[in-house]
Amino acid sequence: MTELRTVQTPTLEIAYEEHGPADGQPVLLLHGFPYAPRGYDAVVPPLVAAGRRVILPYLRGYGPTRFLAAETPRSGQQAALGKDLLDLLDALAIPQAVLAGYDWGGRAACVVAALWPARCAGLVSCTGYNIQDIAASVHPASPEQEHRYWYQYYFHTERGRAGLAANRAAIARLLWRLWSPHWDFDEASFAASAAAFDNPDFVEVVIQSYRHRYGYAPGDPALEPLEAALSAQPPIVVPTIAPHGEADGVGPVEGSAGHARFFTGPYERRVLPGVGHNVPQEAPAAFARCILDLPPG
Repeated sequence: MTELRTVQTPTLEIAYEEHGPADGQPVLLLHGFPYAPRGYDAVVPPLVAAGRRVILPYLRGYGPTRFLAAETPRSGQQAALGKDLLDLLDALAIPQAVLAGYDWGGRAACVVAALWPARCAGLVSCTGYNIQDIAASVHPASPEQEHRYWYQYYFHTERGRAGLAANRAAIARLLWRLWSPHWDFDEASFAASAAAFDNPDFVEVVIQSYRHRYGYAPGDPALEPLEAALSAQPPIVVPTIAPHGEADGVGPVEGSAGHARFFTGPYERRVLPGVGHNVPQEAPAAFARCILDLPPG
């Protein structure tokens, strides 16, 4: 059984798992919504075999990760996710690491790579550039994309908040099916990740995240300088590989086709046939290969 560790940052007690040699190149694997570190179980072994030190944190609002203070806003905004990742690197005394993630985790990795590039030896970001352009969110997307985002608009309502509180596992299971239409996951695999949604702050963090990105909820005042920096859509200079599932049911593959403009360093986009949104769990070998194919740091 994997040993669960914790470390304190200025805001959180972050729970994480660690594998591989302590002196190996650090690789942080970052999960998304509604997922958990269990999605990386098949990604870890090839990385450890290659001598990497692999760290899997639970994001704020997930699993055993906890806020230190009751008064800290339960924000899920992109600046919070990025700052949590930077604080985790500091708390673990890791000067530089490969950052790899998808969905919320990919966003956290992109934020650190963009704003603190010296801390990022390389980036693997599913669906490409994941920093939100909140100012542009006022413009409607295509009807097809608006339909895919139904859950976000649901969370904008108090009915959605109540629904997530009452049915968090059922909503997550539905999203897994919709976003990964060719992935025949079993109930045991789902339950292993769904246990992380029982965190007392899960609902508030999720609701704030999906409201903030459209300007429907205020952010944490302490994070406003970071949000201002992110509003400029800063380029990412570190070496990057961007896998994108060809069957992604929430972020269609054409969405990342033009993302090379956001990357000023080495950049490669890899389209994965038949794979949906949860790339690490659906195609673990391909995801691990992306990490191992990054140029040496």
